[in-house]
Order: sequence, then structure tokens, then C-alpha cells
Amino acid sequence: MHDPDLLLQTTPSVRRRLDLERPVERDVLEECLDLAVHAPNGSNTQPYRFLFVDDADRRAALADIYRAAMADFVARPRTDAAEDNVDRSGEAQQRIARSVAHLAEHLHEVPVLCVPLVAGRTDGAGAGAHADRTSAFWQANRWGSVIPALWSFMLALRSRGLGSAWTTLTLVREREVAEVLDIPFEKWMQVGLFPIAHTIGTDFRPTPRRPAAEMMRWNAFRGD
Repeated sequence: MHDPDLLLQTTPSVRRRLDLERPVERDVLEECLDLAVHAPNGSNTQPYRFLFVDDADRRAALADIYRAAMADFVARPRTDAAEDNVDRSGEAQQRIARSVAHLAEHLHEVPVLCVPLVAGRTDGAGAGAHADRTSAFWQANRWGSVIPALWSFMLALRSRGLGSAWTTLTLVREREVAEVLDIPFEKWMQVGLFPIAHTIGTDFRPTPRRPAAEMMRWNAFRGD
């Protein structure tokens, strides 16, 4: 019996406590995905694929792309956007930075890497009709058709003693990932790169978050 309280007790990202030595069984991943595919998606068409990588050479190639993309991101031009002005001096942000650096250093050692895909592009680089489908509606349609399944998959992993982390850095170099994994770039959009491994221990605490009341607005948007 799997613990339903994991929905409340889980942590969304596991990086430093991924077991790099223990193999991940393919049938466990299939079991988790069998649960995840029941998540809502646009018109119930399931326009997604989950590409799992356990080949050592391809994992190494993806890890190299991830580290190069991280360097690109760190060196990006800074603006007044909120994401360019995060205060990294606090202990919580320093802890995240150490965790991210650890994952980057060891990514090639993670037993399985997953690259979820969704059909059609929203960045203007798609083929045919998808080349023009860049509005907020089409973005919501595409992302909303894969993210519920992906999050359900991550929760299923946690309920079975495995962990993952939601990373998007490789999207900076999405074409390179497509070349490594033979993904038709114009037809399939990558969601990110997700390391998957058994976890070292299961005593995770909920991630600190601001109270829900601070995020709620009623009837009209006020504040920020």
C-alpha cells in the first residue's frame, strides 16, 4: 500500500539525495506512468510522450548539454525582470544553489533521465499550422495537456521511493537534445529534463512555501 499522505509530505525536487548506484527498474517506471496517464489533457488526446534514457553514452551527452545550458543561463544579460533579480544571499537560496550544482556535477551518473514531450510547438518553430500557434490559448492548451501527467508521474515515483527534479535548463539548447535523442524538433516540444533515481532515505520534509492566503485574490486582481 502506498502512502496517500505523500501528497502533503513530499518534496517537489530531489537532487542531492538521488541514489546514483542503484538501478531503476523499467517496469516501475511503466507502473508510475500507467497511473500518470489518467491525468486530464486536452480533448483526451494524450498528445505527449515520455522519453526515458538509461543508455550511458546518451546520458553523458545530455549531462554535457545541461552543464553548457547552465553556463548560458548564468551568463545571460540581466534585466529588471523578477527572475533576473532573485536574492541569492539567504540560506534557502544558497541551499538550492548547492543542490543544483550537485545535480549538474553528477547528472551523467543518474540511472535514468526522462525528457517528456508534447506534440506541436508554441514558439513559432513548429511545422505546418503549429508555426502560427503561439498565442496564450495555444500555449495553455499544449502545456496543460502534459504537465498534469508529468506531475502525477513525479508523485507516483515518490510513493515508490524514487525521486526526481523538474529541470528546464536544457530547453536553452533544445535542438541539441533533439539531435542526441532523435526527436523531430519541429513536431515535438520538450518539457524539460528529469533525473530519476531511488532516493537515499524517504524522510523528506514539505518544501517551505508562503501561506495560500497570500496567493489568493477574490473577484478582482489587487496588489501584486
